This record gives sequence, C-alpha cells and structure tokens, in this order.
Amino acid sequence: MRQLARDNMIVSLDIGSRKVAVIAGEVGRDGQIQVIGFGAVESAGIRKGNVIDIENTVRAIEASIEKAEQMSGREIDGGYVGITGLTVSSLNNRGVVAVSSSDQEIMPEDVERVLQAARVIALPHDRRIVHVIPRQYLVDGNENILDPIGMIGSRLEVETHIVTIVNAALQNIIKCCERAGFHPWELVLNGYASGEAVLYPAEKELGVVVVDMGGGTTDIALFEQGTLWYTAVLPIGGDYITSDLAVGLRTPLTQAEIIKKEHGGTLPALTSDSEFVDVPSVGGRDTFRVSKKMIASIIEPRVQEIINLVKNKLDSSGYPGLLPGGIVLTGGSALTHGIAELAVDLLEKPVRVGYPEGIGGLADVVHSPEYATGVGLLLYGARRQQVKEEHEDSLSMKAMFSKVKEWLQDLF
Repeated sequence: MRQLARDNMIVSLDIGSRKVAVIAGEVGRDGQIQVIGFGAVESAGIRKGNVIDIENTVRAIEASIEKAEQMSGREIDGGYVGITGLTVSSLNNRGVVAVSSSDQEIMPEDVERVLQAARVIALPHDRRIVHVIPRQYLVDGNENILDPIGMIGSRLEVETHIVTIVNAALQNIIKCCERAGFHPWELVLNGYASGEAVLYPAEKELGVVVVDMGGGTTDIALFEQGTLWYTAVLPIGGDYITSDLAVGLRTPLTQAEIIKKEHGGTLPALTSDSEFVDVPSVGGRDTFRVSKKMIASIIEPRVQEIINLVKNKLDSSGYPGLLPGGIVLTGGSALTHGIAELAVDLLEKPVRVGYPEGIGGLADVVHSPEYATGVGLLLYGARRQQVKEEHEDSLSMKAMFSKVKEWLQDLF
C-alpha cells in the first residue's frame, strides 16, 4: 500500500475467460477517481475463472499493462486483482470478544480482535480465506450496528460473510501476476467488486442482487444494509451461449461471439424474421444467411437456463427479505438485447442492466457492463485507502493526546 499512498494511483486487473483488462485511476483530493489509463486484450489462458495456460495468461496481462501504461504515461507495478471460479465458496460465521478497555469503550483493536475471532473456522487444508466481511456488529446484544467504535459495552459480536478459495487456484493467479511484473495488493471477489461499481447506496441498503455474467462464470452477490450478505459463483457464462450459437449456426466460435454481440437477442417472439445476418461456415469456404429471429431462438433458452440457475441459488441462500432493490445484471453478457425483460419474467423482480458509475476522467472508455469488475476494483481500492488513512490519522491523534497527557502529568 506504500505505492498507493505515494502517488494516489490505483490499478485494477480483471483476468477474465475472454479478456484481460487493466484500468489505472488516480484519486483526487475530493476522493473522486479519475481514469487515466486503460488496456484490454483477448486471452485464452483462463477457463471458468481458473488458469489453464500460464504463458498465455502472463502475455495477456503484460500486453494489457503496456496499453494502460501508454495511455496513462505512468508505470504500473501492482494493484487490485479480481478473482472468481468454481473453487470459490462462502459461508457465514460469528465472532465474539470481551471489550478490553477499563472504561468499556470499544476501540479499533476490539473490532480487529472480533474479526479475527470470526476467522476461526474449520477449513480444509487446501483452502484460503479471501474476505471476512462484517454483516453487522452487536454490542451487548443490540443488533444492526455498522460501526461499533466509540460505543460503550462489555461484549462485542460480529456476524461476517467469509469468502474462501482453493489455495492452488489462488497461487496460480498470483504466479501469473508476479511473472507479468504486477504485484497483487489485494484479491477481491468479482461479484463484490462489481457491486461497488453498479449499485446505488439505497439499493445496497434495501436489498439487491448483482448478477455479473462473465465469459466463463456468473457471479452472484447479494447486498443488504449496505454490506455483502451472500455470494455464489456459477460455472456458466456468456461462453456457454456462444458455444451453443456456434453449434446451432455451424460457424466458428469467434464468429459466433461477434454475431452474439452485434445481432443477438433473447426475445424471438419480438424479433423480426425478415432481417438476416450473413454467417461464415466452419472453414470459411462459404457464407449463408440466417434470420435474427433464429439467432434469438438459439440464445433465449441458454439465457433462461443461466437465469434459472441464479434463481435457484437465491432461493437456497436462506435470505429472508424481499429484495426491494431487485436484480442488477452486469458483465459482458448483460449487453444482450432483451435480457433484462427476460429476467423480469423469470425472477419476478425489478431488473436493470448495471453500468459502472462513480468515476471521472476517461470514464467513457470503461462505461460498459463488461468493465464493471475493473471499475469496482478501483472504487474498492479507493475506499480501502480512505479507511487506512483515517485509521492512521486516528492513531496519530491518539499518540498526540497521550503525549499531551504525559506532559501535563509531568508539569503538575
């Protein structure tokens, strides 16, 4: 974090199944992030969030860093890295400690101790904790406390959401970053990061779900009372739609991806059967024409399947609320025409497509759902910086008052 404090630059690295993207931002005095650099390249080194080709992944990271450095004119050597994949899992746990100070005022050290207590869980030896996120604090049994520091009490409890990942999968990501000359400052779950970029504070307070539809995975993150309540990762994403489209149209995967992005839709009943698209055949020997209605009829059932899997996960999450904030779809597949309307029918909740917000500078180059994770990592990093600085200021003030107290004692 010393690099961050020195020049106020924050960098995000989103290593996806389809692309690797680097975004560089600078935090202004007002806390606003100004995007100053961006680089994205195609990659085939990741599948469903896991590294399958180290050399390919390293080259993609290096190339995206180089592009971001050229745009920003700044050297990039580290930042925040998004993670996802089938090896990610989560659980909820509670920690409890006695308040240590004689006057029973809760101090930052007490909060740190209770969070450490919540980390004490029985984990398989091959798993590692990535996040311990407070859902709420309790002071002497009083619930729904967001920040207990300064309160008076004898017993401090915390309910947390804990995210873990298989250590080998994590180490492979770290190895790729390090070999590309990029030092991970912190690893952040994709769905958590995306929520930082596409959600409004009121939605996070009421109850809302982010569904980040990437190429190889779909990340689900449920927020309530301003914090993360539940997370899950589905082993299915936009590549599943592309693959089905390639088979149905008998065209290469690269062409199917282009057709999906440029002509795809999810509502065949509302799609014209008189509009046609030229489709190259496998091998590229000839081209044939298909209607947009036929393309939509292939895409619709695959999208329905993904959304139904999301619904099943939410139904089994144990969440007792009604989710007044609804569902926010983001990620590259959220750009598919008609996907929000289809999701409304299947989920029976308000649905919108989430675009990353809360940044300035060259924001237009990343103003797309496919860059929600990258922008969210920047916002997450800026918030972490602010908390760190406030903590350091608090320690400085505490040390100063301690010296003044000692001086007065010596004087009198």
